[in-house]
Amino acid sequence: MTKASVKKPTDAQGVVLNDVKAYARKIWLAGLGAYNKAGHDSAEIFKDLVKVGESIEKKGKQLVNEQVDAANSQIDSVKSSVSGVKEKVEVQLDKIEQSFDNRVANALNRLGIPSHQDIAALSDKLDQLSAALEQVARTK
Repeated sequence: MTKASVKKPTDAQGVVLNDVKAYARKIWLAGLGAYNKAGHDSAEIFKDLVKVGESIEKKGKQLVNEQVDAANSQIDSVKSSVSGVKEKVEVQLDKIEQSFDNRVANALNRLGIPSHQDIAALSDKLDQLSAALEQVARTK
């Protein structure tokens, strides 16, 4: 069998090798420290992020509510304006209808066609005359 020969490092190589080992160990320890710190700090960071999120959500809800209230106020304003306009239109329509009725009645009167009021008046007079005739007939 052959023997494997291992070279022994020289003093300069030994110093460099020891420095590399020491540096590698420091890197390893730094990684462990970062992992541990992240584990502990992550819970606090998470809690802080939740608090910030809650604050932002509250502000967002408040902003939405303010905008909804403003929109409802504008809707109420428009409704009241529409209501006022509707009343004015109804008054104008009533005036137009009355004017139309008067013109039609005048046209019918000119043609010699009696109006509803004329017929009602004649009907009342007939009722009075009928009552008077009945009374005269009873007395005889």
